[in-house]
Amino acid sequence: MTTASMRWWLGPATSVGGVKFPIDGVRVGHWTDMAAATGCTVVLLPEGTVASGEVRGGAPATREFDMLAPERSVSRLDAVVISGGSAFGLAAADGVVVHLEEQGIGFPTPAGPVPIVVGMSLFDLMEGDGSVRPGASEGRLAAEAAVSDGVATGRVGAGTGATVGTWRGRSNASPGGLGIASARRGGLVMAAIMAVNAAGDVDDESVAKAVADGTFDAWPEATGEGPLADGGRGNTTIGMVVTNGAVDKAGCLLLAQSAHDGLARAIFPPHTRSDGDAVVASATGEVPVGGRDLDVLRVLTVAVVEQAIRNAC
Repeated sequence: MTTASMRWWLGPATSVGGVKFPIDGVRVGHWTDMAAATGCTVVLLPEGTVASGEVRGGAPATREFDMLAPERSVSRLDAVVISGGSAFGLAAADGVVVHLEEQGIGFPTPAGPVPIVVGMSLFDLMEGDGSVRPGASEGRLAAEAAVSDGVATGRVGAGTGATVGTWRGRSNASPGGLGIASARRGGLVMAAIMAVNAAGDVDDESVAKAVADGTFDAWPEATGEGPLADGGRGNTTIGMVVTNGAVDKAGCLLLAQSAHDGLARAIFPPHTRSDGDAVVASATGEVPVGGRDLDVLRVLTVAVVEQAIRNAC
């Protein structure tokens, strides 16, 4: 399949007026503190969404991620919270849970609905004011602000305090951010939203080629707690992909694995010990999926995650 056979909607690194999220029923909201350089992003999903996910980074900060395994009994997913603030930022999911409960959304139990909300956080505590972290109130505000059209990207929400390139020390860091990209093949649509705070660089292949041929001359001092340099102690690229296809939890796991392939195409080096790289893959079930469609969706997943990461930076 060639690029010409796909139709793309690719958001710029910093959107003007925002971009439309192309999956029906999916809404995205942000809470942003520019002064403190942190924030959170909430993705609200329609009824009937199923999901799985995978972690490949060495230092994840997650909430309810184990529930996404295909063998777990709950298949629904109501929301995903992508947050700054490291492990402190996982508290933002609490506000989203309360917000959804008030609307009667969640897994049905005799005591009432229990919202199923997965959280992922990135480390931005060394940017801005590290004492300010997204919490329950901020998560609720992001959920209340969720829209399907005019979704802001760039230095916003979970991407506000993000950086990339710290594997060679923080003096080599450059801004990260939050990016969105999507692609269509026939009636199937795949979209990605990624918060990019990687230890590695957003890659143009030059560094990988130099490492492979032995000409790379910018190796950091191998000291400190980071994978390669003192500055690489807290990173992480996190996000999610959403398709309108009818994919079960096992299929969503395969999509999450393909999402990490897209991450590795965009970032070098990926998945270091100080990265908490994690991706949720979800399916709203509007369009039947059969035959080779799951593999088509996996191709689209690789492409949109790579492009979302590049758009973020």
